[in-house]
Amino acid sequence: MTTLPPPKVKKAPEDSLESKVYSMVETFKEYIPTPSDRNRLSYCLFKYLNGEGDAPKILLKTSKINYEGISKEELAKKLDEELTKIK
Repeated sequence: MTTLPPPKVKKAPEDSLESKVYSMVETFKEYIPTPSDRNRLSYCLFKYLNGEGDAPKILLKTSKINYEGISKEELAKKLDEELTKIK
């Protein structure tokens, strides 16, 4: 039995909204140590900016993001501040 190579991934342009959101969430690496949690949060925040998702305060509860060293309210506030810079 053979294994096929993974599908090619097309990177988003650096100036796109999606790239900006993913880069912004990477800055919170000290509070959200798990890469999959950061990716999930980035995706949810990207959907939020496109009008399809919930605000950061709600996202942290519903998407079960594991965070440490900061309270949920403080993290949500920091995320809101960073999102206003991106918009």
